[in-house]
Amino acid sequence: MAYQFPGLLAISIMLFGVFAALILVDSILLFKQKGIEAKRQLPEKLSNGDDNPIEITLKNIYNFNVHLKLIDEMPFQYQKRDFEINTQLDKFTDKKIIYTIRPLERGEYHFGNLNVYVTSPIGLLTRRFQFGKDAMVPNYPSFLQLKKYMLIAFSNKIFEFGLKKIRRIGHTMEFEQIKEYVRGDDIRNINWKATAKRSQLMVNQFQDERSQPIYSVIDKGRAMKMPFNGLSLLDYAINATLVISNVALKKQDKAGMFAFSRKVANKVAAERRPSQMNQIMETLYNLDTDYSESDFSRLYIDIKRSLNQRSLLLLYTNFETLDALHRQLPYLQAIAKNHVLVVIFFENTELDKLTQKESRNTFEIFEKTIAEKFVYEKKLIINELQKHGIQSILTPPEDLTLNTINKYLEIKARGLI
Repeated sequence: MAYQFPGLLAISIMLFGVFAALILVDSILLFKQKGIEAKRQLPEKLSNGDDNPIEITLKNIYNFNVHLKLIDEMPFQYQKRDFEINTQLDKFTDKKIIYTIRPLERGEYHFGNLNVYVTSPIGLLTRRFQFGKDAMVPNYPSFLQLKKYMLIAFSNKIFEFGLKKIRRIGHTMEFEQIKEYVRGDDIRNINWKATAKRSQLMVNQFQDERSQPIYSVIDKGRAMKMPFNGLSLLDYAINATLVISNVALKKQDKAGMFAFSRKVANKVAAERRPSQMNQIMETLYNLDTDYSESDFSRLYIDIKRSLNQRSLLLLYTNFETLDALHRQLPYLQAIAKNHVLVVIFFENTELDKLTQKESRNTFEIFEKTIAEKFVYEKKLIINELQKHGIQSILTPPEDLTLNTINKYLEIKARGLI
């Protein structure tokens, strides 16, 4: 504008000089020393499907207050390109910032640089600091649920089923005491030497067997790849397996697992060793679907060949139609003859939402009718399993762990194993 108003030229030159001087002062303030220290604290491992805290520690060495913008380079699984945290930091002070991430896939999560952009009170320049290059954290099945559900397993939740916990007289070789015979005692346990000494019938009483084999059987076929709230049905089953194995070990039972699709694999024999949970966790960490049609006949053959002791089998699978169940029902019946089998399958929560939605046109009426048909078929599947003496759980994916624990406690209380 000095072409039109020459008097403005002197003012422009003066303002430019002031601007250049401020830039020089700002650069001296920001670049004269390493004024910011930052450290990203990652957990040893991530818990799948849970909120995991990431802690960032900041320290301001500058002798003035600064504005900070943090850009943490997230793992590629998140595809998050707009993550940033803005904060203020007073001179010579420390600060901790905690944010959470919720991983939805097992595997390795690689973090990139922690970028810290610093602006002085002048605010004309920004200096970038980089920290924490190439950090990797494995994402394991949800171990955070172990503590959460441990309280349930050792509380009185069992009475919600209307069951009365009773003490059963066992028939193992672990001797407990000799007592007087009462009507109903097993005459095979009469102790004839004690009977001769006391001149009345005396019987041996044995402690009930507590170390029962509890197997989690995971269907890793293509039906288990269906996603709900970001997690696949397979991941829900994996998380539940980790928790129920821990509960079984705390209840003095033996915990084991295996998975199947075209063949049976990922076996962990049911034991009560101190390292059992670590072995189960490592096996679950490497478990993934192969998108194949699950072969229940192969499952039956493998169980018949390898499991000689009566066991509780928690079978995580999914049946959407009654026809799908009927194809596998003969194998399930055969397994249930020698073991306590619990078939665990999932409610389709998306269909439930459709059935509750108000229909406004012909297409929505048709959609709602089809959804109600599939929901009704799930109930028919439960009835069909009960008709053949097979226990079942129909559960929303998010309630899988809790419902599995309650079923395990119910079976223990009823003395079915």
